[in-house]
Amino acid sequence: MNSTLNIAMFGHKRIPSREGGVEVVVSELSTRMAALGHHVTCYNRSGHHVSGREFDDEMEKNYQGVRIKKVLTVPFRGLAAMSSSISAAFLCAFGRYNVVHIHAEGPAFMAWLPKLLRKRVIVTIHGLDWARAKWGKFASWYIKSGEKNAVRFADTIIVLSRGVQDYFRSVYGRETVFIPNGVVHAQKRDAEIILDKWNLKKDSYVLFLGRLVPEKGIHYLIEAWKGIDTDKKLVIAGGNSDTQEYMDQLKQIAGEGVIFTGFQQGKALEELYSNAYLYVLPSDLEGMPLSLLEAMSYGNCCVISDIEECTQVVGEHAVVFPKGDVSGLRSVMENLLTHPKTVEKYRNEAAEYIYNKYNWDDVVARTLEIYRSGRG
Repeated sequence: MNSTLNIAMFGHKRIPSREGGVEVVVSELSTRMAALGHHVTCYNRSGHHVSGREFDDEMEKNYQGVRIKKVLTVPFRGLAAMSSSISAAFLCAFGRYNVVHIHAEGPAFMAWLPKLLRKRVIVTIHGLDWARAKWGKFASWYIKSGEKNAVRFADTIIVLSRGVQDYFRSVYGRETVFIPNGVVHAQKRDAEIILDKWNLKKDSYVLFLGRLVPEKGIHYLIEAWKGIDTDKKLVIAGGNSDTQEYMDQLKQIAGEGVIFTGFQQGKALEELYSNAYLYVLPSDLEGMPLSLLEAMSYGNCCVISDIEECTQVVGEHAVVFPKGDVSGLRSVMENLLTHPKTVEKYRNEAAEYIYNKYNWDDVVARTLEIYRSGRG
């Protein structure tokens, strides 16, 4: 294979975007590969930003050297991802690409088509998406079928956690390649936008930041927060990602000390990470949580559930509670709220640890090696 590759990617919503972790990964991989001289095309969905059309940006044909193509997308819940993946798969199959890199299990349903046209097909499993609470029966079947098609047709499957690697080995007898995500060096900022909008000062709040979906366990966090006597606020930052019912549920159970900021990006996002007293990720299910890597890169003391996908990221450098245990989460937060020296200890360790362990340049180098090699 030539040293310069023609690479296509699909499965994300759109780049540049922070609509989810997949979009961040595709942005980092594609732009860094383009900077190395490779020809990269990303197939973006058409339609509106998942958190609302007010976050729509004009889609350009080139983003930091990456060619952007918009694909046909049926703008209805449950059909947008499927229709855009089918459209993208046809364009990739008949395009002049060395490598087609598919992101996530649902889009991998179409892995057979570029493979049929003799493309090298790589699938990254960002998490066991069929297990997520928001899907109906058909969507769960489609996503699980995508997982099976990845096993059958992909030259190499990349996974983001050892637990998912073990899953593919035990269920399918299929070996995968473990390549965790990277992290970008943080741009710390003083509280200005968040002070003006929500009266949030340095160390005045505990932060959750991510998509507002049931598997993130935000309801545990709100219930735990209710029993804590503190003058700090609980900040829930993120968009609802087609789960308005869950968003409504969260707002119904939340008390006065809970602030919902909605989807955030840019300086406001950086300020939220920079000034939190704690960052909490109480998930039941994850792939590899980029928000956790980001929170640690900002030097946050992080509190996480004990699922393997989170504990593998942080090592001994975060505080852990049993998944789904509201009283356990409450106890951990109460202890940290009254022991600032413990919080400072975790803060001092977090950034250096995460930068040393997770590096996008390493991720790109290993991924390009897979593009050029055979089956993994």
